[in-house]
Amino acid sequence: MPNTDFSLLRQLSKNSSRYRDPLAAIDWAGLDCDSFWLPEPALSLYGLPEYATLAVEVRQRLSQYELINVMCCGLWLESVFLQRLSDKLGPRLPRTDYEYFLHEIREEAGHSLMFLKAIDTSGLALPPDAWRAPGFACFLVNRMPASGALFWLATVIAEDVPDKFNRYVRRNADVVNPVVKQICSLHIVDEARHIALARSRVEQVLRDTGAWRKSLLTPVVNFLLRQLVDTFYVPPASFYELAGLTHGAWWRRMARGNAVHGEFVAQCLAPTLRMLEGYGLRPKI
Repeated sequence: MPNTDFSLLRQLSKNSSRYRDPLAAIDWAGLDCDSFWLPEPALSLYGLPEYATLAVEVRQRLSQYELINVMCCGLWLESVFLQRLSDKLGPRLPRTDYEYFLHEIREEAGHSLMFLKAIDTSGLALPPDAWRAPGFACFLVNRMPASGALFWLATVIAEDVPDKFNRYVRRNADVVNPVVKQICSLHIVDEARHIALARSRVEQVLRDTGAWRKSLLTPVVNFLLRQLVDTFYVPPASFYELAGLTHGAWWRRMARGNAVHGEFVAQCLAPTLRMLEGYGLRPKI
């Protein structure tokens, strides 16, 4: 366990004390399937000639399933983090750590309930096996020491990548369903605290880490980053079919080769990559 920044933890706990339950705070009645859930430039097929031929109803449905993909990814990441964070709770943990971790567990659980509620409220079909976490990345994050540099770097990545996407959606919220803006806004506020702690822990554990050890961390960090980006920004083939497009595997290949979407992803990731470069790593997608 790195040396704790007690003043930061006390401030974060104070900021978390006025908890907002997403299930009660969000106007769920306003979530409908007759509107876009994401700005069109965020969609994986946007910019392709084939996308321009799709009916507006199909584009809207695609935006809904692409946001559901983001929420499924969030459910996976938060379940892993909740498990690992819960394991850290114990009588030997400093009181300030214990108190803040309880706040963060409550907030992360609220986010997961918010995602489940959004999916259920939509009424959109989502077969139980439609979404799967990337296998090796899941294996790795479940086994890395929960107090080491790699764990906190993975946590920063898992929180910062969705955060930058949420901020993009909120900046362009005039073109999406108002409930989506509420979901993104609530998530941003809570994640700002979670990112602050994760970055503090990363900085603490890397402070005395030599360049050669950082060079060993870089390929693992890049692997986790690529796995998350591929899972987060391009939905499974079945999601394209659920959105009304036949031959989902073909559409997914088109999305992965879409240069316009690649540029959008690069712009969203730029702040995260700069942050990792600031830690002396060499991030690469």
